[in-house]
Amino acid sequence: MALQFEPEVIKAPTGDKKAGGLNLTLPTGHKRAGAAERMFFTEQLALLLETGESLYGALTTIVKQTENAEMCEAVTLIAQNVSEGRSFANALAEHKAIFPPTYVNLVAASEAGGFMHEVLEQLLKMDEKREQMRTTLVSAATYPLFLIAFSLAVVVFVLVVVFPKFGDMFLSIQDQLPMSTKVLMSTSDVMRQYWIVLLAGLGIFIVAVRHWLRSEAGSARIDYMKLHTPGIRDVFTQIYLVQSLQVLSLSLNNGVSVMESLAACRDVVQNSLFRRLIAKVEESVQAGAGVAAGLADSKFLPDLAKHMIATGEQTGNLGKVAGRICDYYEVQLAKKLDALSKLAEPIMLLVMGVVVGVLVSSLILPIFKLSRAVS
Repeated sequence: MALQFEPEVIKAPTGDKKAGGLNLTLPTGHKRAGAAERMFFTEQLALLLETGESLYGALTTIVKQTENAEMCEAVTLIAQNVSEGRSFANALAEHKAIFPPTYVNLVAASEAGGFMHEVLEQLLKMDEKREQMRTTLVSAATYPLFLIAFSLAVVVFVLVVVFPKFGDMFLSIQDQLPMSTKVLMSTSDVMRQYWIVLLAGLGIFIVAVRHWLRSEAGSARIDYMKLHTPGIRDVFTQIYLVQSLQVLSLSLNNGVSVMESLAACRDVVQNSLFRRLIAKVEESVQAGAGVAAGLADSKFLPDLAKHMIATGEQTGNLGKVAGRICDYYEVQLAKKLDALSKLAEPIMLLVMGVVVGVLVSSLILPIFKLSRAVS
């Protein structure tokens, strides 16, 4: 059924009063629109469409409820394009920073099939799963990073503040000082005398590392390490597998072609090796060999996943099977991250204890020697 649009037109925000009788005040601020804003938009749009609201009416309602300035402007322009007769997917495609190709392709398929609000609900679930995965990854890394930062802060404080106060005292027994104390005293002197040079060097090092990581060679090297380093390769493999299978399942189950679905998978995965694998699968499909044939030679993809994909392709249920594989590896990934987090905690505490122990012993042992000399 064709959508009926109102004659009003919402123009790009240029002030408080907008054309078409709609009063709109653009929210202030410079926060970029991200996953949270897209999820809010998707949830509101699905709900309004399900209640029978027209697409244009739903968009104008969302504009009034959106607090993020960039998102508000984007939805306003989308509503304007829709009111002028353009397709919703075409209007979304002009805002690639907010709506990725997967989102646009699925909306286009749903427009043709007349089941847009169902697809929007599925897109919302996919975004929610991605955010949940991101939160899990951040939570798993937060505590170890905190312990590392705290240990470094303790070391710097002891070397810069505590050790200098004992310097004159230790000079009288310099020949009897433990090697660890001598090394730490020398390090303390260097840090206090050349702190400007050290800070400048640290800043240059950080800038150089960031530049290398953003370069093609650096990015490729990091991508390789993620998929080949023991201990973390399984985690990153499952992360990329879940990301790609989410898109593949959702796309295929909503009528998107295999080639377009694979292209969407390639866009969503942030690893050059994994993207290369998906590109190889695309070539295999174009040649008529199928998805499973393109995955057969992959060294980092789990055999279980390859076998299930081959079975799904043979039975004509690739979309459904991809969803089942995705659900399975989501659970496995959560378990693995939890196990790694629990393993990292005692290791970091042990390292922190050793560092503090060396610092304390380097101070206490010379003091004992001084007390013996005095007695």
